[in-house]
Amino acid sequence: MTVLKKPKILNVNDIAQSRLFNIQSVNLEFSNGVKRVYERMKPTNREAVLIIPVTGDELVLIHEYAVGIEQYELGFPKGAIDAGENVFEAANRELKEEIGFGAKKFELLTKLTMAPSYFSSRMNIVIAHGLYQEHLEGDEPEPLVQVRWPISDMMSLLEHPDFNEARNISALFFAQQYLHKQNNGKV
Repeated sequence: MTVLKKPKILNVNDIAQSRLFNIQSVNLEFSNGVKRVYERMKPTNREAVLIIPVTGDELVLIHEYAVGIEQYELGFPKGAIDAGENVFEAANRELKEEIGFGAKKFELLTKLTMAPSYFSSRMNIVIAHGLYQEHLEGDEPEPLVQVRWPISDMMSLLEHPDFNEARNISALFFAQQYLHKQNNGKV
């Protein structure tokens, strides 16, 4: 396997900022002498969590408005990890805010990067078991519609016209693998 030498960062400049985003220009020099200017979101250590809630023989999903594509998207509850929270505390808070359930048990399935050419953020994918009713007020502008999906038919989510977001699709495959192992080869 070839060992790649990382490019040298010549300089970094903030070039635009909004309420949510800070865009940087990054001047690089590659090991072969080629120079390029890239743009990225300013790196941050803040991470997010996506939760796969399991209750009985069903997964719990939500329909949530996605302004980037201007339509409702079917997916798993998710959100930012707040300062001072660990992954599981954030997962439990997000569940309570988005679907009105907490969970007694969480397991980390994986941690994904999201568009690493532009973002430094990471998404923790967790599965939640032992759901119990508890609601916290969240920041959603409208109540989120819950969708229960049978675990036995979970891969048919890939055919649902509103289930398109890459993080949700990745989480579905990790959940399938996890549940397959937990149920001795049956899902």
